[in-house]
Amino acid sequence: MRKILQTAAQLPSILVSWITPNVRQYRSSRLHVVWGLSIFVGALVALAAIAFRTAIGLVQWPWLQTTTERTWQAAAEQPWWVILLAPAVGGLLVGWILHKFHPQQRAGGVADVIEARAYGGRGLPLKSGLWSALVTTLSLGSGASAGREGPVVHLGATLGTAVCSYFHLPDSARRILLGCAVASGVSASFNAPIAGVLFAHEVILGHYAVSAFVPIVLASVMGTLLSRLWFGDVAAFEIPQYEITSYLEIPAFALLGLTCAAVAILFQFALIGTDWTARNITMPLWLRPVIGGLAVGALGIFFPGILGVGYEATDLALKHSLPITTLLTLLVVKTAATAITLASRFGGGIFSPSLYIGAMTGGAFGLIAASVFPEMASSHGLYAILGMGAVAAAVLGAPFSTTVIVFELTGGYALSIALLLAVSIATGLTQAVHGKSYFHWQLGMRGCFVNEGVHQFLSETVKVRDFMDPPPDAEEDRAFNPGEDGPYLHDTDTLESALKSFDSCGRAALPVVAKGDASRIIGIARHVRGLRYFNAALINATKEEHH
Repeated sequence: MRKILQTAAQLPSILVSWITPNVRQYRSSRLHVVWGLSIFVGALVALAAIAFRTAIGLVQWPWLQTTTERTWQAAAEQPWWVILLAPAVGGLLVGWILHKFHPQQRAGGVADVIEARAYGGRGLPLKSGLWSALVTTLSLGSGASAGREGPVVHLGATLGTAVCSYFHLPDSARRILLGCAVASGVSASFNAPIAGVLFAHEVILGHYAVSAFVPIVLASVMGTLLSRLWFGDVAAFEIPQYEITSYLEIPAFALLGLTCAAVAILFQFALIGTDWTARNITMPLWLRPVIGGLAVGALGIFFPGILGVGYEATDLALKHSLPITTLLTLLVVKTAATAITLASRFGGGIFSPSLYIGAMTGGAFGLIAASVFPEMASSHGLYAILGMGAVAAAVLGAPFSTTVIVFELTGGYALSIALLLAVSIATGLTQAVHGKSYFHWQLGMRGCFVNEGVHQFLSETVKVRDFMDPPPDAEEDRAFNPGEDGPYLHDTDTLESALKSFDSCGRAALPVVAKGDASRIIGIARHVRGLRYFNAALINATKEEHH
């Protein structure tokens, strides 16, 4: 009995010793601040997404007489010269803004947000983000063939970063709030709260952590709530309830995944090829979107369904309302129009075009399957849904969130087996060919290789100035002779190059000189200190991913 009483008396101290470290870690991570800010950021981004979508409708009203995203029929009723000139006029405005005002001379997108996450939630200036939003509004409102979801993600992340600048938060908290902004933007754009949460974790953060889950969910719920209050609780595509006719169709679903992989691979090659071609053509920046707008407008005269985000054409494919010749034609023309649009420096994303191209691919495949096995094949509208998810997942490199987005967009949860099979095959084969998503290709063009792992990224981004020591008093005023005084490092050298220098010369410490002035020693870099700094950064990254 006495032992039981002693144990009971010690129970409060045991509980305190158990709980205190967890509470201390919670407060040091500033998660109590992050939770509150996540709600504010979610609401702010949702309002921005609503304003962005409304602004696109206002820009397209003068030439289409509609503010909705159902632009195919509206464009088909306009004179040919209106369709030809509208994207070109929009391109002229876009080119003028890029040339005169935009600091980066291009609109931002999801790749910029991934890069900002890699650099601790920094690198998204508010001014640049607002100019990018304006450029994209003019682009999509004038008929450029691209998506609005990626720009909404960029705008939301920019606003979230601006909010973070007013608080002294650690990098881990800034990255979480960046994910909150992205989740709210995706959920507000698609009316898909679960997909917003998954997209933020899968594409932006690159990991799933419990500490990030709660605030990201709060932001996603807030984004969905405000979006539904404004636009109504309706799915982006209203389609019939499809069912799988027979499980004997499983081989057909696998073959559809293979077909979607080929389409996704060719789509990425088209985007990369037109971008490479545009970079090798010398012309004034302001003229590039004008010429691209004329090309898109010329295609739009004959195929008005490719203009803008293309939701109406995608919806018709999902409702099996298009013949096979139209499906195949729009598949090719939309690919060309989107590649031209993005290479011409118009603002826009690839999410909606990927859904569009996937729906056309799946719809055409379904019609062919129905002609071969008429008694066994399901509706080609069902195949359009599967194709939509498979192509988008392969291009974006986001199979989990894309699968859920398709579920939430269409309500087709009964198609899970077929969708997962098609998505996995398409994504796997596309990765085998390209090795990375379109977003990571964009980052690679800028010298940012975040997809190669945190260890490789740190070795390339950590600089000598981050771990060097101040020079000793005896070295501070000494003139350094690079040709005679032996090996040295620059303060801007990467950790990777510094470690190679230590290894080649065998020294434990090297003098550091400033870039452009190698005669003055500004620090001492020590081999052990560089390794210690690198290991600490790796440990912090691992803790953030698993906490």
